[in-house]
Amino acid sequence: QVQLVESGGGLVQAGGSLRLSCAASGRTFSTYAMGWFRQAPGKEREFVEAISASGGSTSVVDSVNGRFTISRDNAKNMVYLQMNSLKPEDTAVYYCAAAMSLRTLVGGNSNYWGQGTQVTVSS
Repeated sequence: QVQLVESGGGLVQAGGSLRLSCAASGRTFSTYAMGWFRQAPGKEREFVEAISASGGSTSVVDSVNGRFTISRDNAKNMVYLQMNSLKPEDTAVYYCAAAMSLRTLVGGNSNYWGQGTQVTVSS
């Protein structure tokens, strides 16, 4: 069982930056691929970025490539999403996710989900 708690969301102007954090419980954190998803109002949840269990591989959606960066610290059971050059279309609830493989996350699925944190980008 893995419990995920996100933090770091908020209101930011276009062009600004935010860093989301996800704290994971459990001694098996380092065996899970971790990812971030988002859901904007009236839209389906979409995959944003994910990182393999070791941190050696990542996958990112084209719309945030070059602006968002995922990282993890297995010693602290933490995963992060650094978001730069934010745009109003990045406004969404962002969810942390954990799965047994990077492929599962990239496919839009996950074994565990956090409760989400709101990110609002004003124009």
